[in-house]
Amino acid sequence: MKILLLGKNGQVGWELQRSLSLLGDVVALDFDSPGPLSADFSRPDSLADTVRAVAPDVIVNAAAHTAVDKAESEPELAREINARAPGILAREAQARGAWLVHYSTDYIFDGSGRAPWTEDSATGPLSVYGRTKLEGEQLIRASGCRHVIFRTSWVYGARGGNFAKTMLRLAQERDRLTVIDDQVGAPTGADMLADLTALALRETQKRPDIGGTYHAVASGETSWHGYASHVIEFARRAGRPIKVAVDAIEPVATSAFPTSAKRPHNSRLATTKLQTTFGVTLPTWQSGVERMLQEVLG
Repeated sequence: MKILLLGKNGQVGWELQRSLSLLGDVVALDFDSPGPLSADFSRPDSLADTVRAVAPDVIVNAAAHTAVDKAESEPELAREINARAPGILAREAQARGAWLVHYSTDYIFDGSGRAPWTEDSATGPLSVYGRTKLEGEQLIRASGCRHVIFRTSWVYGARGGNFAKTMLRLAQERDRLTVIDDQVGAPTGADMLADLTALALRETQKRPDIGGTYHAVASGETSWHGYASHVIEFARRAGRPIKVAVDAIEPVATSAFPTSAKRPHNSRLATTKLQTTFGVTLPTWQSGVERMLQEVLG
């Protein structure tokens, strides 16, 4: 199996280089990769030439415009990267009979209520980021290509910056912290997503009919405040010098931190379809976060 991986240096892309290597020959690119093959999603038309040159059996697209607030001021660039580029990849996949794996987001929903969103729930993005990611999904489906779309949320990885690392740094510097507690979701490891991708690709080779859209997040739920508290207490128990006291992590509303882009309050995603189709049990968000922290803390 020949696999074209795009966005290799992102959190998910980095882990995909590991998981996909077990399936076949991986050509891994990023926007600034040297050589004749382009993976610059700000120039989507160049991607078609790359697909034709590589001639893959599978395209895995881990690239995206993920600067949610910045997208509000550069909607056209966000649309090129999050919508038009995946649409071109889907068109090329359809033309050569290849599979396309793509990653989407909880931001395609409006964040209302408390019930977990299913794959069939009505969408209603609140931001440019959410709208462009939804358009990317729609273009992939409209192409008719064989595909798997994973919708996920609150992604972190041991490599690069993430919310947990930021909270650890602040907890060592400050006496008090204020953290949002009215947005709820499931912190999800890039390593888990990469492993699920490899599993899905193996299964789709045997059962092509299982292609489609799946929600892929760790099990359980928490708020950003709960997430931060768990991270800080884990570090405290590990003997790290934590300055902030247990009772000095203050829960606040989203309105306490105004942002350009509106965030969904309810980012719960139902994963029954994923678990049933692929026969997997998803780990708790706590176990994944703790594993990442063990690597970060050394």
